Amino acid sequence: MKFLSGVLFTIFIAIVGGFAVVSSGMVNIGADQEHNPMMYKLLETARNRSIESASKDIAVPDLEQAEMISSGGADYKDMCAGCHLSPGVEKTDFSEYLYPNPPNFTKAEVVERYQTENGAKQSFWAIKHGIMASGMPAWGATHDDNRMWAMVAFIRSLPELDENQYTMLTTRLDSDMLDMSLNDDMMDMSNDGSGMQH
Repeated sequence: MKFLSGVLFTIFIAIVGGFAVVSSGMVNIGADQEHNPMMYKLLETARNRSIESASKDIAVPDLEQAEMISSGGADYKDMCAGCHLSPGVEKTDFSEYLYPNPPNFTKAEVVERYQTENGAKQSFWAIKHGIMASGMPAWGATHDDNRMWAMVAFIRSLPELDENQYTMLTTRLDSDMLDMSLNDDMMDMSNDGSGMQH
């Protein structure tokens, strides 16, 4: 009985002590200073275990389809490249000054973990739900699952792309661009005489 009381008292003191430290304002939350190694490891482990647990039942589609990879490129450029970089870009204001630093998806050793089925599930979950206090938004609020899976497929292929391939795969052809292209084609036909009336 004394042992149980001692354990409960120790837990109570730890909780009160933790609350006192947090309430005092002593904990520096500035992003320009690193966590101490023990706190960083604790937060990293909590994040990784949480994502592993939450993503374990997700069904992974065929991420090798060329159409899926190419359709994820424009969204990656618009939503991810500022933090996670692109071929030929070593750093941005976001990538350099967010803490912890976002992973650089142009590096094969970083993306390697997303090549497995579990890695793909975890990547999709992080894109969909975001990660608290990391700068990673929850894109599931505004994007459907197919678009997020396309981003996962694109990220998995990103380290293999050079700058030109990246530009081709990330250029968004919106309706205005298609209209301009169609108008240019019609003007060319007209200038060639094929569109002239007789």
